[in-house]
Amino acid sequence: MSYLSIFFQYAGQYLKTRLTYRADMLVEIFSDLLFQAVNLIFILVVFGHTSLLSGWSKDEMVFIYGFFLVPFAIFGAFFNIWDFTDRYIVKGEMDRILTRPIHSLFQIILERMELESLFGVITGLGIMFYSGRQLGLSLHWYDPFVFVVLVAGGALVYAGIFVALASIGFWSDSKTDIMPTMYNIGNYGRYPVNIYNRIIRYVLTWILPFAFVGVYPSAYFLGRDEWYGYAFFTPVIGVIFFGLSVVLWNYGVTKYRGAGN
Repeated sequence: MSYLSIFFQYAGQYLKTRLTYRADMLVEIFSDLLFQAVNLIFILVVFGHTSLLSGWSKDEMVFIYGFFLVPFAIFGAFFNIWDFTDRYIVKGEMDRILTRPIHSLFQIILERMELESLFGVITGLGIMFYSGRQLGLSLHWYDPFVFVVLVAGGALVYAGIFVALASIGFWSDSKTDIMPTMYNIGNYGRYPVNIYNRIIRYVLTWILPFAFVGVYPSAYFLGRDEWYGYAFFTPVIGVIFFGLSVVLWNYGVTKYRGAGN
């Protein structure tokens, strides 16, 4: 049985389960939308006191935020592994995962998927469409294909970073606050990097490349020539970071000692 077939079977069962409790699902979707609205309001409040922020206008900042929401929603739907160490290492569920004949990471992704997070894609597209009209942006026939590639690259950047962090659990099963901290750092990627100092800009570009989730790929559509090189580098960074995280994960699995040892 192919991995694609397994994915659709898991997704189908997940939807059946969630639709059984429609009220809970609607509450979660509403909570996500409210959180996104609060972040958007924050941007609007900032621009209530200034017309430009390091050369970026309000509509450009809103566009970047809208773009950021799309890869972030994909990441949130399929890489919900923030509690991997506690659930799979400390509580021993990794033993069950390793008895099955499919890749362990793929299986955990299937078990922890939250497809309702994909509503963030709709929100992001809506915000981009509105701000794009305000900016008078025009698209070429190939831009939708470029958009898909850049979004995929941004989602892989997020996935790569958090899979790598989860892999640390194979060596240390102690509970730490590194995951929530990293989520907070990731939020910096939805703002232009040139509003930060040089050190933070370097970290967000090459060490924890969250800038490739929002501002760099958005620069392509906003016509920011100075960031074009970074925009087209987005899928490369995504593939590299995710590939390295999978290598680290596979090596970590070989070091897994099992529950109770």
